[in-house]
Amino acid sequence: MSIRKTGDWDKARRLLRSNSAQLNRAIGTALRQEAQLLRKEIIQGITRQAPGGESFERPSPLTLAARQMKGRGGSKALLVRGDLRNSIAVIVRGDEAFIGIPRKARDKDGQPVIDVAQVHEFGANPIVIPMTSAMRRFLFALLRKADKTPTGGSGRGVVVVSIPARPFLRPAFRQFAKGAHKRFVRRVATLLKLGDT
Repeated sequence: MSIRKTGDWDKARRLLRSNSAQLNRAIGTALRQEAQLLRKEIIQGITRQAPGGESFERPSPLTLAARQMKGRGGSKALLVRGDLRNSIAVIVRGDEAFIGIPRKARDKDGQPVIDVAQVHEFGANPIVIPMTSAMRRFLFALLRKADKTPTGGSGRGVVVVSIPARPFLRPAFRQFAKGAHKRFVRRVATLLKLGDT
């Protein structure tokens, strides 16, 4: 059996001869750069309403009407105040990077963002909410504002709310993974001044 070597072996030898501290620094820097780039892609995906190229389902007319009644505008999904988008963080520990919503992240009102992020990423089963008189008045005002006619109803005094999945992390991760190995190696080589790889 014969062995045939391919590739730039001079470059490989230079890389392996590099000072290990210098190599570790280059790997750490490349990891942080890649993590920040992925964070940027996630944020831009939410802003463009298509993380990883997969378009969000538009908010329902009732959701848009509720926003207007609460004095908030905008027609984009996940961007009423920007709390979710602004909570996306990069945390690097050793040779691992976390890119997402940290458990300690809070919105402008001090509420945890992680629960909202999970609901939007995966959707939620129908939520049954017992209706009070004030909620009933709000619901009918909301239906009028959205030009919707009340339909059906069980007469049981509940509202059933469904929240569709609007994944903003998984599509971005899938898209970002394409070519990640080559990008990372290229970053390390550039930091070690090894030229193109």
